[in-house]
Amino acid sequence: MRRGIAATALVASLALAATACGGDGAGDDKAGGPVTLTWWDTSNATNEAPTYKALVKEFEAAHKDIKVNYVNVPFDQAQNKFDTAAGSKGAPDVLRSEVGWTPAFAQKGFFLPLDGTEALDDAAKFQPSLVEQAKYEGKTYGVPLVTDTLAFVYNKQLFEKAGVEAPKTWDDLRKAAATIKDKTGVDGYWGSTAGYYGQPFLYGEGTDTVDAGAKKITVASPEAKKAYGTWLGLFDGKGLHKADATAEAYAHIQDAFVNGKVASIIQGPWEITNFYKGSAFQDKGNLGIATVPAGSTGKAGAPTGGHNLSVYAGSDAAHQKAALTFLKFMTSAKSQETVALKNSTLPTRDDAYTDQVKADPGIAGFQGVLPAAQPRPALPEYSSLWGPLDDELPQIAAGKQSLDKGLSDAETAFAKLVPDFGK
Repeated sequence: MRRGIAATALVASLALAATACGGDGAGDDKAGGPVTLTWWDTSNATNEAPTYKALVKEFEAAHKDIKVNYVNVPFDQAQNKFDTAAGSKGAPDVLRSEVGWTPAFAQKGFFLPLDGTEALDDAAKFQPSLVEQAKYEGKTYGVPLVTDTLAFVYNKQLFEKAGVEAPKTWDDLRKAAATIKDKTGVDGYWGSTAGYYGQPFLYGEGTDTVDAGAKKITVASPEAKKAYGTWLGLFDGKGLHKADATAEAYAHIQDAFVNGKVASIIQGPWEITNFYKGSAFQDKGNLGIATVPAGSTGKAGAPTGGHNLSVYAGSDAAHQKAALTFLKFMTSAKSQETVALKNSTLPTRDDAYTDQVKADPGIAGFQGVLPAAQPRPALPEYSSLWGPLDDELPQIAAGKQSLDKGLSDAETAFAKLVPDFGK
């Protein structure tokens, strides 16, 4: 690392640490003055953060005794930064936590249990599976803020021109891709090599990377090999785009889709606003959204994602009380409706799906596929299991590693992450 980059990183790290006002009392409030909360928001700084900043101002206007120190932390850095800050008692009072982080931080004692607090006054109005996913060992450690899942998204105009419909199975997709190529000259499908995007293939075979209940690693099981074999086969054939194993693969796939250079991909609702910026979707109605194709079991499934708002257990009583009030406001039906309308993200409570929210075809489309969303197991290490797959799957897809060897290597890496699991 060059010295200049290292210095910049150090300055940024120190600046971020200085914003935390958790248990160490940094930046404590003046006696008798308003309580100042620090919130680390991990949303996209360009597309989403402005909406949350505006809501913070609304909250402060309605709660004169509470101020909010808003800090936007890059999502790909936030988990490690919070882990470090919480371990040294200097974490923010509130964290926008990816659902997969919740059990890990709860296990370490970094999150405050929210059961019986005002933050969960409206718990019955949230989608039950999302509240369940915010729990660890029977206690609730987050209030669902936004949710998401993966869907089969497609260019309606290209599909109609080719005379094909959204596929129900992976075999249907292979056939549709070939027809689209013949009729339009455009590739019909471009798959991802990222571990997260392989989940629908696993669910379609009735399996997962691990069986948390049985404490068993299943990433190299016969069912998983069949799932990943189907995934691999969708990089080779007429109308099926070759695998992109570069660091920029995500951006390449997204750019091709939004500009009509490929007819379909697997993607989540966090890209809805970016879909609409592309030349292919200036007419929002051209965006097709369907449940991911099913595997040989006849069932389709996609991972449930999203973010919770959680409170740092190391904050003092005054900050925790203020944080609970803040969580209730930010996850209210009105706030979630605002976020949905501005950011095109999916609310977590049914009463936030107003007619105005559902008028966005992207939101309405993804709401329609939520029944196929499969919650993650409450396993603290679960999200980290995609790391080894992110290493192995691109190599497999590029033909640099056999499927059996790649999954075997992933299994070995898993054993280090969940050492008490068998194979």
